[in-house]
Amino acid sequence: MNFKKSQQAFSEAKRYIPGGVNSPVRAFKSVGLDPIFIEKAKGSKIFDIDGNCYIDYICSWGPLILGHSNDRIIKGIEEIFAKGTSYGVPTEIETSMAKKIVEAVPSVDKVRMVNSGTEATMSALRLARAYTNKNKIIKFGGCYHGHSDGLLVKSGSGTLTYGIPTSPGVNSTVIEDTIVCEYNNIDSVKKAFREYSNDIAAIIVEPVAGNMGVVEADLDFLKYLRDITNENKSLLIFDEVITGFRLAYGGAGEVYDIKPDITCFGKIIGGGLPVGAYGGKAEIMDMIAPLGPVYQAGTLSGNPLAMHMGYKTIEILEENPKIYEELERKAVKLEEGFKEHIASLDIKATVNRVKGMLCLFMGEGPMDSYDQVMKSDTDKYSIFFREMLNRGILFPPAQFEGLFLSTEHSDEDIEKTLEFAYEALKIAYNK
Repeated sequence: MNFKKSQQAFSEAKRYIPGGVNSPVRAFKSVGLDPIFIEKAKGSKIFDIDGNCYIDYICSWGPLILGHSNDRIIKGIEEIFAKGTSYGVPTEIETSMAKKIVEAVPSVDKVRMVNSGTEATMSALRLARAYTNKNKIIKFGGCYHGHSDGLLVKSGSGTLTYGIPTSPGVNSTVIEDTIVCEYNNIDSVKKAFREYSNDIAAIIVEPVAGNMGVVEADLDFLKYLRDITNENKSLLIFDEVITGFRLAYGGAGEVYDIKPDITCFGKIIGGGLPVGAYGGKAEIMDMIAPLGPVYQAGTLSGNPLAMHMGYKTIEILEENPKIYEELERKAVKLEEGFKEHIASLDIKATVNRVKGMLCLFMGEGPMDSYDQVMKSDTDKYSIFFREMLNRGILFPPAQFEGLFLSTEHSDEDIEKTLEFAYEALKIAYNK
């Protein structure tokens, strides 16, 4: 494929944007390429400025569960534009959107709209500390909750440790109250509570980790988190920025039948526009200003354009529950195809799938923890990615990201993807 225009666009972008991109994964550095620049997209297909067409498995990192430029979602958006794009005072669509979320997620009585997943998790932690009057937060290695200072932390070699900042500019004192435990490791959480039980405000967790590939939390692990937080008057926060309305209509809370105290949302609830939200029990949420003392604000929170797109998306998902069955059927088809290739080529690779979410790891499983995932062969993934790209298939430009399917991905798309995946795996593993 010819990428000349994209290469020129990237050179120009680097003159004015740090690294030429507005989010690091877009730089394609993990796969040893310059990024492609997109002109348009429709359905399951995305088109770059060089005229190349790809079957897209990024789907804007999850929001586009109904595919690109879905006619049912964008219908009426012109009327919203014509009326005004932002007001700074309340609109009815904000209430309608909040009501949809509350009705869909049993653990949520009230919800506050924000503008990103990072803003949602950051605000949820502030609320948890205020509600419990405690300071420390438990997070897990491999779970990404946005780039707020207190969460940009990684663990050391032990099973439990105060971490070190993962980014310059994060003061070490900011993360002193962040404890990093091991994902799917109950003992590491027990140790944290033995040492700091009187000062742990909350546990924040991705029920299905989506930023170390796709790694499912063990059900017993999640149940333990619910029990230990109840026992110690701490809060359990589910980060469902990725899984909310994608794993199921009621999210991971529905799938695992666990009610967290606070849930964070993003992605799908904006239908492709910038959005975030956090919600939970009324007695907790009522501590937020202007009703309570916990301050959080945002000029564009509840933006009518984002609310329209998100509302339409959720409405379609609610009216068509079989969408989730169809997404899982497609994911299973990919999973089984990948596994057949792995067996046929006799290579060390692993497929993780949870409902309609999946990831192909270039390494021997099981892939159930951060340490295991990090043993993946990123060089092989880079080769695989490039080979797929050259065949018109756009996978995530990093090993540690999941594949996202939409209702617009056809069986023909999946069959073509599997056909090319066999060739790409063969080259990546030098078979």
